[in-house]
Amino acid sequence: MTISNLTPIPELYVSPESAQKLKIEAGNLPSWDLTPRQICDLELLMNGGFHPLKGFQSEADYNGVVETMRTADGTLWPIPVTLDVNQAFADKVEPGQDIALRDQEGVILAILSITDKWTPNKANEAEKVFGADDLAHPAVNYLHNVAGPVYLGGPVTGIQQPIHYDFRGRRDTPNELRAYFRKLGWKRIVAFQTRNPLHRAHQELTFRAAKEAQANLLIHPVVGMTKPGDVDHFTRVRCYEAVLDKYPAATTHLSLLNLAMRMGGPREAVWHAIIRKNHGLTHFIVGRDHAGPGKNSQGKDFYDPYAAQELVAKHQDEIGIEMVDFKQMVYVQEKAQYYPVDEVPEGSTVLDISGTELRRRLREGLDIPDWFSFPEVVTQLRRTSPPRDKQGFTVFFTGLSGSGKSTIANALMVKLMEMGGRPVTLLDGDVVRKHLSSELGFSKEHRDINIRRIGYVASEITKNGGIAICAPIAPYTATRRAVREMIEAFGAFVEVHVATSIDECERRDRKGLYKLAREGKIKEFTGISDPYEAPENPELRVETEGSDVDSCAHQVLLKLEQMGLIRA
Repeated sequence: MTISNLTPIPELYVSPESAQKLKIEAGNLPSWDLTPRQICDLELLMNGGFHPLKGFQSEADYNGVVETMRTADGTLWPIPVTLDVNQAFADKVEPGQDIALRDQEGVILAILSITDKWTPNKANEAEKVFGADDLAHPAVNYLHNVAGPVYLGGPVTGIQQPIHYDFRGRRDTPNELRAYFRKLGWKRIVAFQTRNPLHRAHQELTFRAAKEAQANLLIHPVVGMTKPGDVDHFTRVRCYEAVLDKYPAATTHLSLLNLAMRMGGPREAVWHAIIRKNHGLTHFIVGRDHAGPGKNSQGKDFYDPYAAQELVAKHQDEIGIEMVDFKQMVYVQEKAQYYPVDEVPEGSTVLDISGTELRRRLREGLDIPDWFSFPEVVTQLRRTSPPRDKQGFTVFFTGLSGSGKSTIANALMVKLMEMGGRPVTLLDGDVVRKHLSSELGFSKEHRDINIRRIGYVASEITKNGGIAICAPIAPYTATRRAVREMIEAFGAFVEVHVATSIDECERRDRKGLYKLAREGKIKEFTGISDPYEAPENPELRVETEGSDVDSCAHQVLLKLEQMGLIRA
């Protein structure tokens, strides 16, 4: 079925009367509390953004998507959309059952009629969908370290859409956008996908794209999940609103897309094109390294910069949308204007500021030139990203039991309090165990929960401009990475590996824990019967053998000063 941008797209919601009845019935069903990513997926399933999917993909559809970018019936679909759950929940449900899908406040959003339950080959999914089973890719890390081990598939019956209290006037379903286009008589509309603030190069790119396509422009930024470390969507939307009047009146519309990006490069670009077609768009801008996640673990780009354009071009006729491809835009000093990188006049001086350089300038309070961005955008960014010595941050010590973490952390806390300026909170492993995690044991699962709790508290301290000092053992790489991502959404995360050898830790063992662990009286003891995964690239590695506590704490202070987090 071909759907033009004038025709309503099928939705999965039942009528309000039926929804009320189903909500009562669903109260007696097994319930799954959706993760933020699953809420994004469910919303686009229900409102038609993921048309023609009628629910979370079955095992056959999933296998087809992973291997060939097509569902079992041959429909083009490049990204798996499945409901991952933990093993405990999976053990309680079977195909043929209905389950209630709830948001994080417990509100029932939909009913899933389970047709499939299976344990996927996640390594194969990573390799086929994202091009490599490499944890440097945020979606691969999510797949292995966040997503549940079991997938459920089946059709969804929509009861109500997720509630958004922010920017409500900017959020449009596919059918609301289609109605808007019909009302204004827009027939040709080009979509600009972004997860970053709009700077002058983006404005020039979108101007040119709309002109080339002879189309109106939809700025359609993602406000669901993006790449860890991205500017938060509240700041970005304020930036978009600040520059809307830079566009010709009545030719441009801003609408927010609650999509959970996977940063899947070429496959994701095809996915974005399908989603935009469902929203009534006729043209779609695909730029350089579209939805690229950055560098892999070998320091190379995951995807060729123009691979996304090639894959979308291959499938655009089938999707029913026309790609507008654009090269990177750069500023030519002599001409005082932007050019596509391959059209720069010979001998010209090219000026550009990378995302890394922009973050450095914001962090250090340096000038951001008018040729690069709009003063209104810079003002919004500076509100959210003040100079680093005014931001909150977290110092996260990790090391074996007895390595000296807590002692150095206490010394650092006193030194930072002596300097003044920001509140300092110490989240020591033993103290947190007593006050925050007293019910937890020392299994891997419970240790992970404990570290994530510490990370959550530290992220709140960081968000509110304070300094958090954490000193747990934190033996697992994946958990430390999850905490880093949690905190870096609000400020700097400084990982300090206290690299004391296990022999020295045993020699210092005042509590006799290592002796009991050697005798088998303490199970799952880090360094003896349970592994310690040492950080590969911490911000700082401290050797305590042969160094006194004051010297170690001073090393950390020097690192914080070097990073611009404190001023001497």
